[in-house]
Amino acid sequence: MTTTLLTGGEVVSATGRGPADVLVDGTRIAAVLAPGSTLLGHDLAGSVDRVIDASGKYVIPGGIDAHTHMQLPFGGTEASDTFETGTIAAAWGGTTSIIDFAVQRTGERVEDGLAAWHEKAAGNCAVDYGFHQIIGGVDDDALKAMERLVEEGITSYKLFMAYPGVFYSDDAQVLRAMQKAADLGLLTMMHAENGPAIDVLAAQLAESGRTDPYFHGVARAWQLEEEATHRAIMLADVTGAPLYVVHVSAKQAVAQIAGARDAGKNVFGETCPQYLYLSLEEQLGASSEQWGAFEGAKWVCSTPLRSRAEGHQESMWRALRTNDLQMVSTDHCPFCMKDQKELGLGDFRKIPNGIGSVEHRMDLMYQGVVTGEITLERWVELTSTTPARMFGLAGRKGVIAPGADADVVVYDPRGRTSIGVGKTHHMNMDHSAWEGFEVDGHVDVVLSRGEVVVADGQFHGRPGHGEYLRRGLTQYLA
Repeated sequence: MTTTLLTGGEVVSATGRGPADVLVDGTRIAAVLAPGSTLLGHDLAGSVDRVIDASGKYVIPGGIDAHTHMQLPFGGTEASDTFETGTIAAAWGGTTSIIDFAVQRTGERVEDGLAAWHEKAAGNCAVDYGFHQIIGGVDDDALKAMERLVEEGITSYKLFMAYPGVFYSDDAQVLRAMQKAADLGLLTMMHAENGPAIDVLAAQLAESGRTDPYFHGVARAWQLEEEATHRAIMLADVTGAPLYVVHVSAKQAVAQIAGARDAGKNVFGETCPQYLYLSLEEQLGASSEQWGAFEGAKWVCSTPLRSRAEGHQESMWRALRTNDLQMVSTDHCPFCMKDQKELGLGDFRKIPNGIGSVEHRMDLMYQGVVTGEITLERWVELTSTTPARMFGLAGRKGVIAPGADADVVVYDPRGRTSIGVGKTHHMNMDHSAWEGFEVDGHVDVVLSRGEVVVADGQFHGRPGHGEYLRRGLTQYLA
């Protein structure tokens, strides 16, 4: 097995930072040592197979993106990143583990959906991967199938209060699923939007001729996110099931989560980079020679972008600082403009919902360190350490510590990252929602289980290196 020494860097954890050398033996971290340490009186650097000079740079645990959708069939098409292209892009951006979503739709079997996702991912991933399970049809068979998820190392599942006819669960179904989850120790993940009400508003807007992409966000009003978030919290309270609200975008939804947490409830939430940086106003003003006002389709996602004038973005940053939101994932669900997003030309309801960000999350969140929104330690906590604890990977992932997987990123704070197609963009997309963004920092070296997968501006990894992650129960409960 190859031994590697990362020397001269500053190791950053969720609780502190300081100069240290990191010794990797094969796939695991063997030791975190004082700089310049010796081994049995000998120079350690001369005793290993490979030395990586991290002088002047941060050494951090590899990022964990706990919310991705590779190859997701949606809106008459399929997410454009495969497990191969998406995990290669993740590696370029310093993310060394993803947790994707196996899908069961109404009328399908949970086991069949899970098997299909194993088939898509197996042998194709460049970094490690796990699954959550989407349950889109809560019935007796699905509830029975939930009992077998833990055996598969799948300890979280997702319900939708949106998308009637596709994934939607009504309150009775949510209640029954949460009762089962409470018995099994599963973490309930919730897409909290009032789907039936959204469909009415969307139809009314379309019938009145308001069909541009901007009106996607108008139909998905913040009130419908707040209401569904409150309802999910109340149902979780009745059942005793821990609740994790995905892709929170409205400050009013954050207030619901914060109130539940203040009352001692096991309620958690994530937000995504798009809700920290992008806004409904910018989507309204977007236009290009090629697409006209339809340019805004590249920012169509659900939950939608929110108004900057109403202060939603500022509230998301504040919630990350106060731990009212615990994580930042991407909800990576990319679609090309050509032949995919353009399915919604003339009707925003037909635009596939999704933004591609798996490659940029670590950089975009580091920019929050640069601007003073979060600390360096909080950056690591939000993007790596908490995802590991929340989703049953603590001790193995999310830390630079002896015995942990050697998922390590060398990050250069003096570097610079220019985001956009043809720059740092390796996702399988013909556009970027982040075109033109500049980040004061750069991913220099990435190790995945001890193997160098990115270095010297080159990808050195391979599809098939990534292993399936069997996860334990959440380690984040109060």
